Amino acid sequence: MDDSNLGAYLTNSVENIVKTAIHAVLKNPKESAFMARYAVCSREASLKRAKAAKNGENIPLVLIASITSACNLRCTGCYSRQIHSCSDNAQCDQLTAEEWRRVFTDARELGVSFIILAGGEPMLRADVIEAAGEIPEILFPVITNGTLLNDKYIQLFDKKRNILPVLSIEGHETSTDSRRDAGIYAKLTDTIELFKENGIIFGASVTVTTENIREVTDSGFIDSLSGNGCKIIFYVEFVSMDNYDAHLALGNTERKYLEKKITEIRAARPDTLFISFPGDEAAFGGCLAAGRGFFHINSHGGAEPCPFSPYSDINVKDTSLRNALRSPLFYKLREGNLPADDHTGGCVLMAKKSEVEVIWGASQK
Repeated sequence: MDDSNLGAYLTNSVENIVKTAIHAVLKNPKESAFMARYAVCSREASLKRAKAAKNGENIPLVLIASITSACNLRCTGCYSRQIHSCSDNAQCDQLTAEEWRRVFTDARELGVSFIILAGGEPMLRADVIEAAGEIPEILFPVITNGTLLNDKYIQLFDKKRNILPVLSIEGHETSTDSRRDAGIYAKLTDTIELFKENGIIFGASVTVTTENIREVTDSGFIDSLSGNGCKIIFYVEFVSMDNYDAHLALGNTERKYLEKKITEIRAARPDTLFISFPGDEAAFGGCLAAGRGFFHINSHGGAEPCPFSPYSDINVKDTSLRNALRSPLFYKLREGNLPADDHTGGCVLMAKKSEVEVIWGASQK
């Protein structure tokens, strides 16, 4: 799929997602009102992207923003810690709230529709999340471990409906606690109850491994989420960073099973949105990194192809978001068609790390 067809496909997909989301929240007046307004903003953003495409400029649909490197948990197999982009405390020289605000406003002007706030643990940066709440034209899913949510955040989520908390959960209690720590599942269930009491729509992010794949696609697990107000579930394939946990990464058999199950789940549950990553990328002609469909800004401001490919040749501290998207690294990766290249599944840029490093080195000359 070439970039022009990809842009049209993404635009249509966004409109369908918004329509699905509006249907999913009809019983929630505040959420329905927000989604109706956001539908208009989404359409305007898609027109901006289409106009840019006619001028030969590629504007992706999604920005992933890692707003802090600090995290209060040490989850088993965490890729961020293994690539040293995450630690117990925030590393030096992180972007300020004002610098993130500029990134968000730049994104709005360019036509970016979704900014995923990640970390580290993003709830450690209330200042940045509050800044995101001031830009209602963009939907901000916040990927959180759910342990730091308090009344202040509940009030913020209620007032600023463009901020969507997305809880990281690995299945039922045993599966979640074995990866995240004892007692985490109980905290998540308390948080979900708090969302339910306050009419807060939320999402879930599930890391799918060979050990939990059947559990997290089972109707009982999905009911435990959707029955309490969860309206979007991300299934993210586990990416192994070393041989120690390679057995947790899905193989071809498991990927086929996951694809089949998600197709069945979507047909049976139209009131909830299910997104599979990277499984759904096949419909877009391969990996969407490096600005084909999304890109990543790390906590220091470096523009990277994706969180799993931590290479950067440009920083938003020094330039605009538009110029960051013109990164020589991004251009060379797309020109060489590396993100859309054939691979066995999982993260293509991780699988082709050596090739990415050669291109990264050349882009800095």
